[in-house]
Amino acid sequence: MPVKILIADDHKIVREGLCAMFEKQPGMEIVGEAEDGAAAIRMARELKPDVVILDVSMPGMDGIDATRRLSKELPEMKIIALSMYGKRAFVTKMLEAGASGYVLKGGAFSELAEAVTTVMGGEVYLCTSVATVLVDEYVDRSGSSIGASTARLTQREVEILKLLAEGKSSKEIASLLEISVQAVDAGRRRIMQKLDMQSLADLVKFAIREGLTSIDD
Repeated sequence: MPVKILIADDHKIVREGLCAMFEKQPGMEIVGEAEDGAAAIRMARELKPDVVILDVSMPGMDGIDATRRLSKELPEMKIIALSMYGKRAFVTKMLEAGASGYVLKGGAFSELAEAVTTVMGGEVYLCTSVATVLVDEYVDRSGSSIGASTARLTQREVEILKLLAEGKSSKEIASLLEISVQAVDAGRRRIMQKLDMQSLADLVKFAIREGLTSIDD
């Protein structure tokens, strides 16, 4: 079954361009287009897409409010923010609202296609430039040393957390650490339990805040 995608953007030319590119992407199917947040919610209720790609800034109900409502009503559905803005405030608000990915419009389409695949695999996707902005700002504020909050984690759990924050999938982490995918998933569950966090987005924000990621990665 192809991944069903709903696109929400107030610019028709953007929607048409994305539809044309996704049509060429194997295993992905556009099921609808919405011009604002309210329309995206209505269409998501009706069409039950696997992924909604939302522009952050739209007239009326913006992407942040739409994401917040969709996350509550359809928690199994994945949401990817597509935006011109890479500032920390926009990114963190979308992640807190329930988005699983954030991609800048100035990037290549391959990043957006990769984001769809990544979030469908249960991971968080941040395009490279957005991840770098977040790391820069958090490291400037708190320094690059590991905080006391991570003291309860084992060294292996810290390694897994760092790689998760860098956008690596469970399979990639398993290969890098030379452990099984099951061990990675178990480690992630332990980390979330120890840190009292409910989602991968929470883990990513925590790792960036604690300076666990490397700006050069």
